[in-house]
Amino acid sequence: MTRFGALIILSFALAVGMARAQVQTQTLWNCKDKEGRTTVTNQKADTVGKECRVVSEERVTVAPVRSASGVTTNATSKSPASFPREDRAAAKSNQKTTLERELSQEEAMLADAKKKLAEQESIRTGDEKNYSKVLDRIKPYQDTVEVHQKNVEALKRELNNLGR
Repeated sequence: MTRFGALIILSFALAVGMARAQVQTQTLWNCKDKEGRTTVTNQKADTVGKECRVVSEERVTVAPVRSASGVTTNATSKSPASFPREDRAAAKSNQKTTLERELSQEEAMLADAKKKLAEQESIRTGDEKNYSKVLDRIKPYQDTVEVHQKNVEALKRELNNLGR
């Protein structure tokens, strides 16, 4: 099926769904009864015999949930039987591969951040006579190293948990 054909089918399905949806008005009233008590309600029946004013009024679209067979349901629908599934072993293997790849990338970024920090620590400019200025300059580099170290630790924990 071409993309254009799929787009036409999707547009038609959306149009049918919109036609079945109901547009309702949600109204909120502020009412005062004969004794002077004030109540706020969204029920029209509660406004009878009271002095009421509309606080807010908005249009709400209500669309029923339909199952694959076309029957209206309130429960969440399940995947169709033909939906592709991944077995647990393959999923675990894919997850492990992804975590290992992320770990190697994170370790490379950690090594790079440590290298940049070492370069910054070895530099001493003439305007940094006060050592606190040096610390302020290298603080972002230290923070970057710390973030990457924590990420590496977290990924290693995830890999250990996955092995259980």
